Amino acid sequence: MALDFSALPLAFLFTSPGPIFVKIGPITIRWYGLLIASAVLIGVTLSQYLAKRRNVNPDLLSDLSIWLVIGAIPAARLYYVLFEWPEYAQHPERIIAIWQGGIAIHGAILGGLLAALIFAKVKRVSFWLLTDLVAPSLILGQAIGRWGNFFNSEAFGAPTNLPWKLYIPPERRPPELASFEYFHPTFLYESVWNLMVFALLMTLFFRGLRGKPRLKTGTLFMVYLATYSLGRLWIEGLRTDSLMLGPLRIAQVVSLIGIILGLSGLAWLYIAKRPLPDVVSPPQD
Repeated sequence: MALDFSALPLAFLFTSPGPIFVKIGPITIRWYGLLIASAVLIGVTLSQYLAKRRNVNPDLLSDLSIWLVIGAIPAARLYYVLFEWPEYAQHPERIIAIWQGGIAIHGAILGGLLAALIFAKVKRVSFWLLTDLVAPSLILGQAIGRWGNFFNSEAFGAPTNLPWKLYIPPERRPPELASFEYFHPTFLYESVWNLMVFALLMTLFFRGLRGKPRLKTGTLFMVYLATYSLGRLWIEGLRTDSLMLGPLRIAQVVSLIGIILGLSGLAWLYIAKRPLPDVVSPPQD
């Protein structure tokens, strides 16, 4: 028997106020861009703080952040556009309109990892040490950035009557769901999940600073990879706008790969008791 929540107070009803934060003359500041910029700023500050706690020069993380932005944001957009190419082929002028939304976090992760790998080679520093210092900032940034989907009324789930339902304006609804008003706020589910992963990563990071054995280099990133992917695997199944590759939801496929890689990396570190392959000799853990 289905539960009927229609009589409950709508204390958690989400309704976007719109994508624009403020408009002053010809200048328009959108929530999406503001949140991404805030996530980057907070992430850099946090990574520098963690670097200090690991006796790593925080300026190294400042330099890395520039490389990550250059690598991640274009890759995130390119990833999205490639899987939505039939639409963008008809409107090529929209390819660079990133402020309207339409970036894929998996593309950003791939672009960021490539940039970090090149940076590590150039600076002769452990790639996995860098990923450990960045992983908490990355997942926190993802938690913040997901709210951009809320303001853009995008990346929502299937219709629902739950008390925390999300109202989607008619022009943003898929044609086949035009008669429905309320949908799963999947942006909220993922944001909350990411915050829980962030709390786990920070707990693990400071574990080694409280007299307990320090985690092996690469552990934090492998935990990030497995736990974030686990949540995304579930949440992606609720969405109505998944990027598709034939009948497959591409984010779920990538999430499965992420879970396998993350668990395999942890097994390599703690069962095989071997360091992860690196661009320099692994630091002493």
